[in-house]
Amino acid sequence: MAATIDHSNASQATKKKHLGIPEAVFLEDVDSFMKQPGNETADTVLRRLDEQYQKYKYMELNLSQKKLRLKNQIPQITQTLEILRHMQKKKETTEPMETHFLLADSVYCKASVPPTDKVCLWLGANVMLEYDIDEAQALLEKNLSTASRNLETLEEDLDFLRDQFTTTEVNMARVYNWDVKRRSKENLLKSAEKS
Repeated sequence: MAATIDHSNASQATKKKHLGIPEAVFLEDVDSFMKQPGNETADTVLRRLDEQYQKYKYMELNLSQKKLRLKNQIPQITQTLEILRHMQKKKETTEPMETHFLLADSVYCKASVPPTDKVCLWLGANVMLEYDIDEAQALLEKNLSTASRNLETLEEDLDFLRDQFTTTEVNMARVYNWDVKRRSKENLLKSAEKS
């Protein structure tokens, strides 16, 4: 039996919403666009396009900050997972684990950690909870996969946003050029009428 593929669902999946970022529509025919209601002058259209462009810039700034936070968070989660795996191995022994921990920037302290099956994790907002090592490891693995997924989504959204920048910039240039041509035609007509 042959499998049928619904192409409309496939195209909808590829055309997903990118964090509510509005899609910039390319102006194929500037003449018909300028005849639409609300597009009385090129200046108003250019102002509206520039406002849209500035909104895209603001969205890019926010997404870039989120991306930076995630890029910093992923190595921290990975390092904590490595420490938990090491503690899991040392849990079976009776000898304490020698380590150095960070007190302040560039200030470390030597510590002797007895074998344990409990760890405390900073959850954020000055909240720390005690977990079994297995529970902490499961939580951190879940957080790592979520952070990695979010980073991929953010990168896709940033790519989509860059496409919107380009489309908006091209639209602005097309409207501006349309206005220049219109003005030059008007000037030619006026000079022809005078002579």
